[in-house]
Amino acid sequence: QVQLVESGGGLVQAGGSLRLSCVDSGRAFSSESMGWFRQAPGKEREFVAAITWSGSSTFYGDSMGGRFTISRDNAKATVYLQINRAKPEDTAVYYCAAYPDGTFTDAADWNYWGQGTQVTVSS
Repeated sequence: QVQLVESGGGLVQAGGSLRLSCVDSGRAFSSESMGWFRQAPGKEREFVAAITWSGSSTFYGDSMGGRFTISRDNAKATVYLQINRAKPEDTAVYYCAAYPDGTFTDAADWNYWGQGTQVTVSS
């Protein structure tokens, strides 16, 4: 069984940085791809980033603007999302996801989700 728990969200000023963490209590963390999505009020869940099991390949959503960095530490069963130069439009609930079936960018392809962590960027 996979259980994902996010942390690190909060309030940050525009231009600031934040690092989100997601701990995976599943038994096969080191063999699964992991991803981050976000969802703002009234909007669909949006792909932010994904990373393969080894960490050798990373993928980012087209609108992320090079300000996000995904990484992982398999020894800690944790995946991270670094947000730099935060913008008010980054305000959303950020979700960690595991075990994709198909494309990384489609939320419907991911099998496990965390409960989400709120990120609020003030202008």
